[in-house]
Amino acid sequence: MTANKKAAIIGGGVIGGGWAARFLLNGWDVAVFDPDPHAERKIGEVLENARRSLPALYDRALPIEGELTFHDDMAKAVHGAAWIQESVPEQLALKHKILAQIQTHAPSDCMIGSSTSGFRPSELQQGSIYPGQIVVAHPFNPVYLLPLIEVVPSAATDAKVLEAGCDLLRSVGLKPLVVRKEIDAHIADRLLEAVWREGLWLVHDGVATTEEIDDAIRFGFGLRWAQMGLFETYRIAGGEAGMEHFIGQFGPALKWPWTKLMDVPELTPELTARIAQQSDDQSGHMSIRELERLRDDNLVGMMRALKKSGSGAGGTINDHEASLPKADAIDALPVTVDRQIPQSWTDYNGHMNEAHYVEISAQASDCFMEMIGADADYVAAGGSYFTVENHVCYLDEINAGDRITVSTQLIKGAGKKLHLFHRLMTEQGKVAATVETLLLHVDLKSRRTSEPGGLVATNLAEMSLRHDGFAKPEQLGRAIG
Repeated sequence: MTANKKAAIIGGGVIGGGWAARFLLNGWDVAVFDPDPHAERKIGEVLENARRSLPALYDRALPIEGELTFHDDMAKAVHGAAWIQESVPEQLALKHKILAQIQTHAPSDCMIGSSTSGFRPSELQQGSIYPGQIVVAHPFNPVYLLPLIEVVPSAATDAKVLEAGCDLLRSVGLKPLVVRKEIDAHIADRLLEAVWREGLWLVHDGVATTEEIDDAIRFGFGLRWAQMGLFETYRIAGGEAGMEHFIGQFGPALKWPWTKLMDVPELTPELTARIAQQSDDQSGHMSIRELERLRDDNLVGMMRALKKSGSGAGGTINDHEASLPKADAIDALPVTVDRQIPQSWTDYNGHMNEAHYVEISAQASDCFMEMIGADADYVAAGGSYFTVENHVCYLDEINAGDRITVSTQLIKGAGKKLHLFHRLMTEQGKVAATVETLLLHVDLKSRRTSEPGGLVATNLAEMSLRHDGFAKPEQLGRAIG
């Protein structure tokens, strides 16, 4: 992975702004080139949404934000960049012009990705100085949340350069999908266009409104697709006999005259007006920014659910989270949590709900268990710690977006008992809460308490010696009232 962490974003619209946010929030410096006088404001609004939502996907803090700069000089924008992303409008002549300007000033070893949703890389490379430098890197809106990037190389693309570019994208939490063959509209948009065409016909023929079509997706197959996609969903539909049975049963229906896939209704002023009016009726009561925040909050919730199982986008989040740097110790005590507070953890008072203080302490206890060797392998072998008591002291408000670190002190680690004291601290170094936790070691086969053995017992003994020198916390053993 390159030590140079500068990205150049050429075109600062919705997609370019999303790319800027994705890199910036992952600790990269970002240089933006866009002649639009409103580019800085527009990207600022995208960043506001990104700062609210992206960190909420993770249980570990993202890196410190990089520096964001705006340029009216292409040479300055791309100078020293490790990744350049072109996101100008979908006009091939315009892309050729911009890509030529980029290559004139870009480092020769820097990959240039185009956000094009339809053009093939060989089309983009026509007349270029270094054809192999340009690839399709097609994202999905919002780029700062959705991980998929369709990466489309051409015959001119070096395989090693391509893999290095994909590694770079993975380092900022993205999921590069390398498309095997050049094809117009790549993979995802070809699927989306098929559904879009059918949707237009359903509105055109008066079969359904825009809201009814959206309901068919969001209350039905859209939920299945988010976790399993198309083919895995149909594999389940085939029952124990699997995909072969499904195709045998439902394959003949594909030849029935249902689809108008190869025909598109003429987008007359009347049809356009009907669609626009139905869309206004459906969600015109909300501003675009309100809809974006609603979309982002829903995406975060769904993706966090996938994160727990590791399915789909959840696996990508887990892999990225594992690569994030861990915080240093606080006052010689280990840091067991370092995270940003998601908006979904706040309540009607505007601050973090009390239940999530315990959730953070549970994350801290889990991390401490890993430190002493009571990790996933240890649990799989039949040993673990169960929490039997918590005592929380709420000392200050914690709000959405706050970065919280937790230091954990071992009070007692002898025998069956594991007695921990967690301090929840703000970025300003203020203790916002303390959680005193008592855990008991359990034999998972008998479901009875037992003493830890082996490496866990050894590690606990060593850590107890170190922590015995720390002063006892003021809140230790405090009772209510």
